Amino acid sequence: MTDTRGQQPSYESYNGPLPGERPGERPSGPYHPPQAYGAPTTGGTAGGQTGAVRRPRTGARTTPRTRKARLRVAKADPWSVMKVSFLLSIALGICTVVAAAVLWMVMDAMGVFSTVGGTISEATGSNESNGFDLQSFLSLPRVLMFTSVIAVIDVVLMTALATLGAFIYNLSAGFVGGVELTLAEDE
Repeated sequence: MTDTRGQQPSYESYNGPLPGERPGERPSGPYHPPQAYGAPTTGGTAGGQTGAVRRPRTGARTTPRTRKARLRVAKADPWSVMKVSFLLSIALGICTVVAAAVLWMVMDAMGVFSTVGGTISEATGSNESNGFDLQSFLSLPRVLMFTSVIAVIDVVLMTALATLGAFIYNLSAGFVGGVELTLAEDE
C-alpha cells in the first residue's frame, strides 16, 4: 500500500504554541497554580521551588459540601431482624401494659365505672345484690392480666412476622436487587 498524503511535518521539531496557549507565551517549567503555592524561595535549586508551602485557598467555597452515596440493601439477616424485633416488641408490650393501667386509673378516678355500672343496673332492672357488677368485672388486676396476655401474644406475633418479612425480603431482593438508598453526609 502506498502513502498518498505526501510529506508530513515532524512533530518532534514543532516549536509553535500548544493548544490553549497564546502565541509567544511559553512556560519555562512545570505549571504551578498561583493560589496553591507561595512565592518562590531564594536559594532553591534550578528545577523550581523546593521550599514551597501549600497555602489553603480562601473564599473558594462558602457552602459546606455534601457527599452522597447510593447504596443498596441486598440482604437482611433474619437472625438480627428477629433479635431487634423481639426487643422492640417487648418494649411495645410494656408500654401497652403501662398505658392500660394508667387509663384504668384515670377512668376510675373520673367515676366512669360506677356511672356505667349504675346505668347497666337501671337498664336491666336488677338490684345491686344479684345484678351485673361492672366494677368487680373490670377490676385493675383483671384488666392488667388481660392486657399482659395480649402483650405476650403481640410479642410472639410481631417477632415471627418480622423474621418472616426478612426471609421474604431476601427472596424478593434476589430477583429485583433490593431497596436502593441515597445517604448524604453533611460536613
